[in-house]
Amino acid sequence: MRHVIALDVGGTAMKAALIGPDGALLHQARRATGRERGPDAVVEEILGFAADLRAHGIAHLGESAAAAGVSVPGIVDAERGLAVYAANLGWRDVPLRELLAERLGLPVALGHDVRTGGLAEGRIGAGQGADRFFFVALGTGIAGAIGVDGRVEAGAHGFAGEVGHIVVRPGGTPCPCGQRGCLERYASASAVSEAWAEASGVPGADAADCAKAVDSGDPRAHQVWQDAIDALADGLVTALTLLDPRTLIIGGGLAEAGDTLFTPLRTAVQQRITFQKLPTIAPAALGDTAGCLGAGLLAWDLLTITDPDLTEVTP
Repeated sequence: MRHVIALDVGGTAMKAALIGPDGALLHQARRATGRERGPDAVVEEILGFAADLRAHGIAHLGESAAAAGVSVPGIVDAERGLAVYAANLGWRDVPLRELLAERLGLPVALGHDVRTGGLAEGRIGAGQGADRFFFVALGTGIAGAIGVDGRVEAGAHGFAGEVGHIVVRPGGTPCPCGQRGCLERYASASAVSEAWAEASGVPGADAADCAKAVDSGDPRAHQVWQDAIDALADGLVTALTLLDPRTLIIGGGLAEAGDTLFTPLRTAVQQRITFQKLPTIAPAALGDTAGCLGAGLLAWDLLTITDPDLTEVTP
């Protein structure tokens, strides 16, 4: 069966799949990145995992994968195929596309993890059918993906969609990027966790605990949560003003709070817009499979460049 390799590399673990032309997950697997052994070991784990996936396809699906797609965190130069920098993995300027192509003997597409996940959400997830969408992941940090007509815009230098570094509180909390008052210092899952641990006096309390406390009526939790909602709405309205998306998709760990997040967020965004059109604000639909599915889409897209006949069967 014709298929592609899809590999989603995270800080500590990798998710992978063999994906058919109709988007079917034909095989799924997970493996540790081995980051505790250093960046060279991480690269070798990726190469070895991809080679094992190719071998599995030959053994169980009757042929080699036609292409591979891989998404990685950090700074990515997709055009040159470079994994430029990732703090959690410790690598710099790794020619990952070339290394994978050499190991597999296949064409390889490389993408940024959030933009790749956004591609999947926009094309086959919560944004399906929207000509323009903006995907925002609320995790350890905050990042976004700008979708136009089924594609994700990387920008001239690969930094498009970095909504987490919109300054929403000028002169506020320092951010590792060098600015003060960035959105992700107030509305990411890690920022909410930090604020709730301090407010509750419970070391190790996290954003999920805060959401539960909000639901139970704790006024301290409500204040922490509302501060994050207000900052998030300020940042999102700036993004909406610039991008004018039809659908705004919210994913990441904080989105798992469901209506506890989305009900006040929709209200806060509505209160802030003036001339802008309010987009549909929807929770991400694909969960932790988004990155893997997006990597598969990158691989199929790569094949359609050389074989236009595949367009009709590509998800």
